[in-house]
Amino acid sequence: MTSYIHSTTIVVNDQDKALDFYVKTLGWEKAIDNMMGPTMRFLTVVPPGAKTQLVLGHPNWCGVDRKPGETGVSLVSTDIDSDYLNLSQKGVKFKQPVEVMPWGSKATWFYDPDGNEFFLVEVPENQS
Repeated sequence: MTSYIHSTTIVVNDQDKALDFYVKTLGWEKAIDNMMGPTMRFLTVVPPGAKTQLVLGHPNWCGVDRKPGETGVSLVSTDIDSDYLNLSQKGVKFKQPVEVMPWGSKATWFYDPDGNEFFLVEVPENQS
């Protein structure tokens, strides 16, 4: 039986630049950084304490048929207003300010340097 998702991939143009954004700006941790041959680098990051990793894939990977910006990744915040303020001060670009969604949760979208879009939704700590 499956116990959790190991990873999902986004495409980035420059893995080192992306790594810098996720680690230094978002405060995530580098999880895996392995060369898988002469030109393929398997690089993942993870929010502190999380299991599921985000693969920072290069567009030249064999089998990756996506461009930077084509994502569908949702992230959970327990204090979205604080996260929005802190990330905005660090230069993170948001699609719009935090707003209440039709189902009642606060949410917004933000972008990494390659234009990958992430949905950020607030889930109270006792529900996450």
